[in-house]
Parts: sequence; structure tokens; C-alpha cells
Amino acid sequence: MVDAQPKGQTTTHRGGFGHLGGEERGFIDRSFRERIILVGVASETNKGQPIDSQMDELQQLVSTAGADVVHRVIQKKTAPDSATYIGRGKAEEIYGMAEDLDVDTVVFNEELSPAQQFNLEKIFKRSAIDRTAVILDIFAQNASTPEGKSQVELAQLQYLLPRLRGRGGTLSQQAGGIGTRGPGETRLEIDRRRLVRRIHKLQKQLVDISSTRANQSKRRRKSVNQSIAIVGYTNAGKSTLLNYLTGAPGDAFVANRLFATLDPLTRKMQLPGGEKIFISDTVGFVRNLPHHLVEAFKTTLDVVIDADLLIHVVDGSKVRTGKDISVVRSVLGDIGANNIPEIVVFNKSDRASLSSHMIDHPNSVCVSAKTGEGIEKMMAKISELLRSQLSVYELLIPLSRGDLIAQVHREAQVLVEDVQEENLVMRVRLDAFAYERLKSYIRGEKLYDSL
Repeated sequence: MVDAQPKGQTTTHRGGFGHLGGEERGFIDRSFRERIILVGVASETNKGQPIDSQMDELQQLVSTAGADVVHRVIQKKTAPDSATYIGRGKAEEIYGMAEDLDVDTVVFNEELSPAQQFNLEKIFKRSAIDRTAVILDIFAQNASTPEGKSQVELAQLQYLLPRLRGRGGTLSQQAGGIGTRGPGETRLEIDRRRLVRRIHKLQKQLVDISSTRANQSKRRRKSVNQSIAIVGYTNAGKSTLLNYLTGAPGDAFVANRLFATLDPLTRKMQLPGGEKIFISDTVGFVRNLPHHLVEAFKTTLDVVIDADLLIHVVDGSKVRTGKDISVVRSVLGDIGANNIPEIVVFNKSDRASLSSHMIDHPNSVCVSAKTGEGIEKMMAKISELLRSQLSVYELLIPLSRGDLIAQVHREAQVLVEDVQEENLVMRVRLDAFAYERLKSYIRGEKLYDSL
């Protein structure tokens, strides 16, 4: 539990820090920051990461959303209460704290059922939301592209759908704040049928976007053989690493906050051996990432599914990194990317010694995306892992076909060239795309798998 901050001026529930009813999405009114009480429950069903660490992360989420935590409440309970999650007595106790501290919203670490949320708001006489709503709110603030906005809106509407029944009047009276951004209060008042129609429309839009992305990926593969995707827990330094690797400082947005990057950013880069590849930055993951959000962002995460290698960036300055790694791998499993080869990269070696993390991950590397320390070793390992996925063939190309020879140099990794009579014999590494385009010039069978 943290110390409470001094009581502020008494006022009615205010517009919060980003009410977007009639205003443009993304506007944040910094003249007002909500005052928040955090509530966490340590129970038998809530194991894994210590409750204090969970509450620290929740506080960071709330701060990222634009509010101030003035008090924490941690309750030990064997099992959640079906009506209020924490029990009516504890709920009334928190109501008293909220009144004394002039609190606007009570945020729960655990996901609340629609009934629990409704009952708590009646007791608190103010908003009661859960961790999922805070994460959705942050995404609503950070979404900048039409695709990102559609993905966030879809996730929020799917989250709100089961919470509409019997709550229209209550929700429409709230003036904004965490959990009300994105679709806006006007959409909370529309009937269920129109809401479902809107969800279906957004789903269709995202399917079309996914198809467009697939076509773009095919066109990119005509000039570049392989691709890698940077994944990791939010705020691990993925965007900073992309900027360093591509030599374009400021290309990818970087900020010391959670979920600074939502939309994927793909750039071309060259490996030490001269091979050109695509590298993509992706949205960061977090513990208990809302299911609706994972589903909505699957079109964005296609760059992960299609990658030949994953750079799994871990914040090495943290004392415990195992939970972050398992969270990322769990989400990768949810989207069908858990079988893609990965290299674990412990970042932020400029802040702390990271050698202890490598005990459990002997094939990992330690780097500083800020200073460049360890990047050369990481690039060598990336090259090694990508080459191991390609097979080696011999091509027989007529010397008169200069255009074809140039194509081979663009689309394959040339190992050896030798002139034999009127032909050029080229020993090359081919991926599946290059193989299909050059297979008529292959001499003999596959020579061996490159190790």
C-alpha cells in the first residue's frame, strides 16, 4: 500500500483525461488528471507474479493512461466474491476512502464481470473499472492510423457488449475518464443490434486490410528473401533497437511509456554478409493482454506470423525477466507464431550487468539498443540463424543472360560463381520464394542444408 496524496478540491465527476464524445480521438485534456484508487486481490487463483509487482505494473498503466494513483488497497482473499469480487464490506470501506481522497475512479487489477462492475459502481457512486479497460484506454489514446483506430474500437466494443444490458442509464451519466475513451459515451447508449452491426463492419474492414497486407508482403518478397520481426514485452526497447539497426534515429517513435508503438513499422536492412532483409517493429505485449485486443490486432501481428525469425527483446534491467518472457511466448502461441525461431536479446546493458540472465538462456545475447554495445554479436547470430533456414543449390545460367544473373544476385545469396564454357555456375542459398522463380535453372538436386 502506498501513502495517500493530499485531498484535492471536491468536485463532481469530471471529463477526465481524454473524453472523446464529440472531440477528435487522441486528444488528451492534460488540465485534469483523474485521481485513482488501485485494488488488488491476493488469492489462491491469482498466482505467478507477486501481487506487489502486479500492482506496480497496474500503477504504471494508469499513469500511462494519464491519471494519478493516490492509494492502493491489497486484499487477501481465498476466492473472489461473485457479486462484488472483494465483498460488500470491503467495497463499502473503499467507498469511504474514495470520498475522503476525492477519488474519481477505482481500478481493479483483476478483470471484473459485468455484474461485479455494476454492483461496485452502485456502492462506490463512481466508476469502477478493471485492468483490461485501462489497457484499452491506452490503446485508444495511441491509435493514430485508420487501421489502428479500427482495431482499438473493435476491441472496445467487444469488451463493452456484455456490459450494456441494464447499464445504459448509468454509463450515459458518466462524463468520461479511463474506460470511456474510444467508442465514446454516445455509442454506449445505442441498442445492442446497432452495436453488433458496427462490430461486424469493423471485422470486415480488418479482413480487407489483412488481405491488402498479404499482397504487400508478396510484393516485398520479390526483392528481399527473408524477414524478421521484433517482439517483446512493452517498453523493452524494441523501437529503439529498430532505429539503431536501420540507422534512422527517430524513424520509429520512442517513448519511455507503455504501448508507445501500436502500428507495425517495416524497414529494409542489410546483414553483415550483404544479404538484404525486412525488419518489422510490432506492438508490445503485457501480462493478461485483453483477449479482445489480441483478436483485433491479428491483422497487425501478421508481420510476426510471416517472419522467418523473431528478435525477442527483453528488458534486462529488470531483476526478474522470466515472467515477461513467458507472457510474450504465450501471446505468440495465441496468434500461431510460437514455432518461429527466435533469438532472445536482453536489452539495456548500459543500465545494468545482464550476464546473470544468460544462465537460463545460453543462446541469448546482451545488447544496448541505445549505445550499440553487443549489436555486432547479435547481427552475427541473426545471420547465422537465417542462413540455417535456406537450402543451397547450383544454378546453371547462360552468360548471355545478364538480366537473369542480376536477378539471382538480387533474390538469392550467392556463395560461389564459376564460368564453365557458355554458362555461369552459381552456388546460391534460396528461400521458398526465390526457389519458385529460379527452379528451372537449378542443376541437379539440393546440395545440402546450410548450417
